[in-house]
Amino acid sequence: MYLGVDYYPEHWDADMLEEDLQRISDMGANIIRVGEFAWHLMEKTEGEFEFSFFDHVVEKAKSHGLKVLFGTPTTTFPAWLAAKHPSILSKDAYGHIRGFGGRRQYCFNSDTYRVYASRIVRELVNHYRDEEALVAWQIDNELGHEGSDICYCEQCHAAFQAFLRTEYGSIEKLNEIYGTIFWGQTYNTFEEIPLPQPTITVHNPSLRLDWSRFRSFSVNSFALQQIQLVRMYKGGHQQITHNIPGGFFEKAHDPSAMAEALDFVSYDNYPVWGGLREPIAPAHIAMTHDFIRGLQGRNYWIVEELMGAQGHNVIGYLPRPGQAKMWAYQAMAHGCESMLFFRWRGMTRGAEQFCLGIIDQDNEDGRKYHEVRAFMQDIRKHGEVLKSEIKPDIAVLYDFDNIWSWQHQQQSQEFDFTRELLRLYTPFYKLNAQIDVISTGKDFSRYKVLVVPVLQIIDPALADRFKAFARQGGTIVFSFRAGIKDRHNNLNFRQTPPCCIRDIAGIAVRDAESLQERQCVKLKGIGKAEGLEGSCGVWRDLADLETASALYLYDEPFYKDKACVTVNTYGKGRVYYIGGGVDSSIMDTIAREIAAEGQIRHIEAPEGLEVYMRSTGGEEWLFINNHTGSEKAFGENVVEPYGSLLVKWKGLN
Repeated sequence: MYLGVDYYPEHWDADMLEEDLQRISDMGANIIRVGEFAWHLMEKTEGEFEFSFFDHVVEKAKSHGLKVLFGTPTTTFPAWLAAKHPSILSKDAYGHIRGFGGRRQYCFNSDTYRVYASRIVRELVNHYRDEEALVAWQIDNELGHEGSDICYCEQCHAAFQAFLRTEYGSIEKLNEIYGTIFWGQTYNTFEEIPLPQPTITVHNPSLRLDWSRFRSFSVNSFALQQIQLVRMYKGGHQQITHNIPGGFFEKAHDPSAMAEALDFVSYDNYPVWGGLREPIAPAHIAMTHDFIRGLQGRNYWIVEELMGAQGHNVIGYLPRPGQAKMWAYQAMAHGCESMLFFRWRGMTRGAEQFCLGIIDQDNEDGRKYHEVRAFMQDIRKHGEVLKSEIKPDIAVLYDFDNIWSWQHQQQSQEFDFTRELLRLYTPFYKLNAQIDVISTGKDFSRYKVLVVPVLQIIDPALADRFKAFARQGGTIVFSFRAGIKDRHNNLNFRQTPPCCIRDIAGIAVRDAESLQERQCVKLKGIGKAEGLEGSCGVWRDLADLETASALYLYDEPFYKDKACVTVNTYGKGRVYYIGGGVDSSIMDTIAREIAAEGQIRHIEAPEGLEVYMRSTGGEEWLFINNHTGSEKAFGENVVEPYGSLLVKWKGLN
């Protein structure tokens, strides 16, 4: 197990290095991460490589018993490179150059940038290939973050047209699939195809989906090229990772292809950042860990774990005493097995002066230092628990084609994909059930329950997999707008929604309505839900029953015979359809019923107390994390506000 900090010795006077490393070691760390922003220090002038600074850092780290995770520095290129080759700079949607001075402002499709990036990576990795203390390489830094996944430069335009030519073969086929006869958009050649830059009204939805696919392809192509290069030159004992940033579903980057090429996946865990009045919800934090674990189906690292308040210009919420440490325990519960905290000391100059670390500007061992130290001392006792495999019975499914489709046609002003995923994820999280968050492209046959939020793109092959899953006894929960579109982002012609899953859902949706801000409709329970009430926002599908049974009907005169929530028996399985943005009381009831019927192992606990079970060597252990500012009890255990416990499970008396 590696426990450590992100350390930037180049930011500080050289005579501080010895003291810093001693304090880091005394805190309980055994690894530091360095280098990912230091290209200029390694190549101050073109072609003149100098690694002596980091040679010294590595030697000093070794003398303190510290291993090294080294980041390739391609996320922040030197000023001389931008001055010599301004074509490497990306452009925004209006064609404005993103000037030198920030970070990640390079274009992924710049051949020039790739040449220079490959050269510094090759020189760096080859230099340290025999360094035993260097255990892993991190390629670049948070690829696609902060809007860097999108570029509208001439290089990207030409590459996009080539991408479409490869995808469609002929311009006639593209015109037919896109439906360019509409609004007179028909193209004679691929060279006529525009970038989806701002225009009057909107661009073609098929074009926009392909643009997102192309952007993801561009990011992954850059990443895979660097991974291949590092693998070629690294030492046999050195592994390769990348630190994936949060906000996965807001980006035009599906990291799956990159993740498959890594030795292990890493994540940067920031439950709060600049401008937020409070952290994201505990379920949301948990979901991000389940997503990261799902990329490879195994445990992962966190190489940036928040400890201090964060903000470039506006500072976010201050984690309460013990709260950031509790988030570290939560991450370990969900499958993190090695962790580095961001950062050792907050920088007192530059753009991240307010991204606070373990040590603040006073340079003293304060509360945060002692929290990290206590965490490291405790968690390292439980290495076998942390290495144990997590095998949930529940999978929440996503598809980036579908996510991008929603981004381009929101349909309701209130729609947000992450919120809709959490609407279905959270009820199972509240039961303390284990959950995987995985792509529809992965094999989901082993699970007992599939949770499928707002999957409007479902092709026949995926529908067949859903049908086989249900026939064999699985439970599926779909939510609204399921199956309305094909893989080209077009509505399915001559099919009634939910189209190719209509038979397993047992309903037909012939009418639907977009619900806007503060617009909410009432629901009333029927059958097993008789006497219950609820509400629905964002969207509502008005479902006609075919083979399904209604659980909730719309409680209004015009649509009183239309169902919002249904359940259908299909083969040995059951298929639920949630026809709108229903409230938590409805979803909590459904989740509890599914868990009971499917014999899904779950743990009842007070609200705000997350209890996550891990098993190893025939023993069961519980991570008990208190996400509230009040003391909570669980069995014989009392957890202080924002506290954490890791205890052997004895059962509830």
